Amino acid sequence: LAILSVGAVTVPIYATNPAAQVNILLGDSQSKGVVVSNQEQSGKINESTVVILTFEELTQKGKTELPKRKEEIRAISDSLTCESLATLIYTSGTTGEPKGVMLTHGNFLSNCTATAQAIPICDDDLYLSFLPLSHVFERMAGYYLMLHQGATIAYAETMETVPENMMEVRPTVMCGVPRFIEKLHGKIMETVQNSHGLKRKIAEWAFTLAKQEAGIGKFELNLADLLVFHKLKSKLGGRLRFFVSGGAPLAKEIAGFFYGVGILILEGYGLTETSPVISCNRLDKFRFGSVGQVIAGVEVKIAEDGEILTRGPHVMKGYFGKEEATKEVLTTDGWFHTGDIGEFDRDGFLKITDRKKDLLITSGGKKVAPQKIENLLKQSEYILDAMVHGDGKRYLTALLVPEVQKIERYANQQGITWNSIQELLVYPVIQQLIRETVDQQSKDLAPYERIKYFVLLDKPLSQEAGELTPTLKIRRKIVTEKYRGLLEKLYEMQ
Repeated sequence: LAILSVGAVTVPIYATNPAAQVNILLGDSQSKGVVVSNQEQSGKINESTVVILTFEELTQKGKTELPKRKEEIRAISDSLTCESLATLIYTSGTTGEPKGVMLTHGNFLSNCTATAQAIPICDDDLYLSFLPLSHVFERMAGYYLMLHQGATIAYAETMETVPENMMEVRPTVMCGVPRFIEKLHGKIMETVQNSHGLKRKIAEWAFTLAKQEAGIGKFELNLADLLVFHKLKSKLGGRLRFFVSGGAPLAKEIAGFFYGVGILILEGYGLTETSPVISCNRLDKFRFGSVGQVIAGVEVKIAEDGEILTRGPHVMKGYFGKEEATKEVLTTDGWFHTGDIGEFDRDGFLKITDRKKDLLITSGGKKVAPQKIENLLKQSEYILDAMVHGDGKRYLTALLVPEVQKIERYANQQGITWNSIQELLVYPVIQQLIRETVDQQSKDLAPYERIKYFVLLDKPLSQEAGELTPTLKIRRKIVTEKYRGLLEKLYEMQ
């Protein structure tokens, strides 16, 4: 807030980013100063660019300088307009090249005003924040919007302490990504499975009731609430009016389940480039499986190829220092190409049906450029081809095509005998070799960009099978569908 108040520009960076990525962003943004929270973060910064100043020294210097420059600082603050640049938030395209999204004070202000009209937040609300503030969703919805409406913000200590922090502060509003909601749902189901006797039967009955969309009697609902749902809501603080989900698609079934329990989850849609909200469900107008209706002041149209285009005061100025990349997504008359495919239903609810671009979004809301990771993996002598998977999933997995001759050579060196390539590829020593190779190739990636599990294919991808384009690019939809069974098993592993 101090930085913004004097017209300077903030560049948020994830604390989990490795040093190489941090310094790329610092260089690209032409940053003049870095604020770090601890020694570990400080160690990521190239020493030649850093002047060390503790927070105590900084505040003391401020106290000294403020009386001398009070009028100057006020004049700077008063000179800011809606067109003044506020922040660069970096996002990766399909190639993995980081692009600094230029968002203005007006972008955020328009989004706060329009979102507040759609989702009522008041000065009596207490919001529990646990998502990274470097993510545009939390930055706007969980920070600027709450300040704009006079709500109180409480910050969770860590992701792990969110459940106990909810009991402690008893929030009325929360924002989260589908991964958090999925984990909460999974924890509930696990608790039911671990219970016994009558207690388990009552819980199973109640949660079966919660999944039903119609035909439930008021007496049944009241009884289920008294015996089960009320206790669950109490563990979430007991005052939660609603939950907002964003950053990635939320499964319709999970949203419906929580609604049956008595917890409304409002799903919205947007991108970093749109600061971020384009549409959202309302308390009195919601439809599970959709991302709601377009918010005030925002225009949306569906292009001939089904792509969602949007225009309005929420759209970025462009990508910092990347004029050509800006022209690719932003037309001269202000329409931004989202890269998402969608459609409106007859009541004006927007549904996202596909993604035009290859960018993956995990259920935790992290954007991942698969080509960047695939290219790194293919640099190994043991990996011929790779396809990263994980859109809407908790973590990334991969289909890997091994360099068979080099794998066989390694096997001979280890004294392994085998009857077929299928037998060889599942051999523990070979699996360990590829595991170490994948980890080595991924060492400079952010944690959410790393491959958790993989499958070794016993034959290469081909044009003949429709798996590759004429230019040898992977046809992701076809390959994903062909190997869906193998990929899904990777998400059943613990």
